[in-house]
Amino acid sequence: MKYYFLLLLVFISVNLSFAQQDAQYTQYMYNTQVINPGYIGSKDVLNFGLLYRSQWVGFEGAPKTGTISVSSPIGELKKMGLGLSIVNDQIGPAIETNIVADYSYSLEFSEVSRLSFGLKAGVNFLDVDYTKLNIYDTNDAQFDENINNKLYPQIGAGIYYNTDKMYVGLSVPNFLNSKHYNSDNVNNINSDAIAVERLHYFLIAGYVFELNENLKFKPATMAKLVKGSPLQVDLSANFLIHDKLTLGAAYRFDAAVTAMAGFQISNRIFIGMGYDYQTTDIETYSHGSYEVFFKFDVFKNTERILTPRFF
Repeated sequence: MKYYFLLLLVFISVNLSFAQQDAQYTQYMYNTQVINPGYIGSKDVLNFGLLYRSQWVGFEGAPKTGTISVSSPIGELKKMGLGLSIVNDQIGPAIETNIVADYSYSLEFSEVSRLSFGLKAGVNFLDVDYTKLNIYDTNDAQFDENINNKLYPQIGAGIYYNTDKMYVGLSVPNFLNSKHYNSDNVNNINSDAIAVERLHYFLIAGYVFELNENLKFKPATMAKLVKGSPLQVDLSANFLIHDKLTLGAAYRFDAAVTAMAGFQISNRIFIGMGYDYQTTDIETYSHGSYEVFFKFDVFKNTERILTPRFF
């Protein structure tokens, strides 16, 4: 039992250190701003979002992620958008906090279609508490000092096209290959032991089919490509019933199957949750992954409240 547990930990550590480092989201379609800055301003109203994810529940040191985001169109013609997001990602002994500002500019081709270009810039803070690890060699100089509030910049970009029924976007949230290691006091350190931020390429797309006046169907996908890691593809299918209740499912290739549900409490408030069942061996050691989110739109008195859009 301990032997397999050790192998599992090694597998997870390698993938986290040298492959996909950005936080994982199942309901990415409700957290698009963090992935693609071109998305901000596309809803034409000031909106707030909260999301919390607990991954691999019951597994000690498993990832936990919290996200706060706000965005709004600006200018009389609403061709520009501004946004701010704060992401706190914790896994094992490491806690990373990202504070990022987003900007977008849109070209309108018709009343219902636009192409937006987005930029994001911010700072990331990294803390690592080595005392939470079971270190084989307690005299190893690499673990002498914890990492406290190590700061490194983030610069990203994205392009996003949408109509009232479909969207497609391509983005790289961070172009910088920052080193995630406090090696200042360690001489001749093995470069293989230094975790470097890898570029994450995201492709998202979705289309809304209006099956009848009370039922809409939206298939969607997200593909994530990171050097040193297999291509990750998420496929999802959601139904919107009476513009109120959302029910859906998703599949992450070779990783998880998901059930999702959401409810439009009012034209302003939308809440939802998702549950991942891991299709890998890690499900033996955990109780799945959970995600909850809350979205709130702010309308001015002079603005017409439209039927909630399905993305």
